[in-house]
Parts: sequence; structure tokens; C-alpha cells
Amino acid sequence: MELTNHRSAAPGSAVGAATLPLSLTVVRHGQSTANAAFEAAEAVGALDVGISCRDADLSLTALGRSQAEALGRWIAARGEGPLPQSLWVSPYLRAQETAEVVLATLDDAGLPLPDIRTDERLRDRELGILEMLTSAAVELQHPREAARRRLLGELRWRPPGGESYADVALRLRSLLRDVREADASRRVLLVAHDAVVLMLRHIIDDLDEAELDKVLRAGAVGNTAITRWSRADEGQLRLDCYNAAPHLD
Repeated sequence: MELTNHRSAAPGSAVGAATLPLSLTVVRHGQSTANAAFEAAEAVGALDVGISCRDADLSLTALGRSQAEALGRWIAARGEGPLPQSLWVSPYLRAQETAEVVLATLDDAGLPLPDIRTDERLRDRELGILEMLTSAAVELQHPREAARRRLLGELRWRPPGGESYADVALRLRSLLRDVREADASRRVLLVAHDAVVLMLRHIIDDLDEAELDKVLRAGAVGNTAITRWSRADEGQLRLDCYNAAPHLD
């Protein structure tokens, strides 16, 4: 199923409780070929993951597709409540494929499909010269950069030619303003990447650098894991769950 924009943005409105989505859910894409390759390479300390395509062109593995199918079935069964009304998707292939599988599952069940849009601001973090390098390769080939990363910390460190987490947060702040305008009082689903999930926590939950580091140390965001906020009575988005994957149990 091709992802096309079904609806244009709603007119702008004042920022306030009434402009918040009823719920905002973000899921990481299913397992990609790079996820599988990096897991295997890091386990043995390898320097090369054997991937030469652009990060944007990485596709799902067979496991990644099965994870996306499980997510689609869980959403179709109203695992998190009412169906999403709006779907925003990263332009990267692995996120697009994940969204396509979820939409196909909903369509097969005869359920209404959400309004869909692809947004560049949901892309993964860009790592510049360190893209597709394992931890061992970074330490060997770019020792000064590895040391600078440890000194600055994950939020502030920007690899040459790439983005810091703070850079990702900046574009997501812009995206959230548009989500508020386009999807006030609606249920919104985002399909994106681990860096997007983490920076949404940083922004929405107002995590400072130390709190964010604690979240990072707790472990990576899982493939198709669910993070969700709901609009509270006081007009704020309140975290319901983080990095949860009941559909994979």
C-alpha cells in the first residue's frame, strides 16, 4: 500500500490545551537490515557491517515485517484503545515499510484508515562520517571523535557532518507545532526511529540532560516498541507507556 497524503494541514490555531492531540503514539520501525547487521557485528567486535546503501534506503528484514504485522494486529484489536486518526511517517524506507504493513493489516480487517502524511522531520539522526561504523570502528578510525563524544555527552555531541540529539530535538519541536495545528483533539500515530522516540521524551516530558542519560542507559528503544502520551485533564500530554511491546509477547 503506497503512503500518500490524504489530508492537508488544518488551519493554524492558538497554542493551548484545546490544540493538543487526544493521544500521541510513536513507534520505532521494525527490525532493519542494518539493525540485524550491527547486532551481529557488535557481538564479535567487527569493524564492518557490510552495508553500502544510504541509511534512508535500508529495508525491513523478515523479522521486521513480522514485527510490523504483529503491531498492526494489535492496533486493529484496539490494543491501545480507539484507532489512530492520523499517521505521520518518516520518509526512510524502513519506516515507510512498517507503516505500509500496519495500514494493510487495518485495511484487511475492514477498519478505517488514518489520514497519512510523510514528514522529513521524522527522519533518523544523521551520523555524518560515522554512519555505518561499529563502535569498534569508531574507536579505531576516529579516536579523537570518540573521546569528544564521551566528553560532550550524547545530547550535545555532533559527529562531523551529522546531527546531535539536540539537533533532532530542534526539528521535532517544529513538527510538534504542526501536529498540534493539524490534529487537535485527534489520536495521532508516528512511525519513526529510536532517536525520534528519545527526543520526543526529552521535549514532551521535559527531561534534562541527566534524566535523558538515565533513559539512554536503560537500553535501546525496541523495534516496533510503543511510546504513548495522552492528553490529561490539566491540558498536558502525560506519558502512558515507554518502549512497550505487548504485541510481541
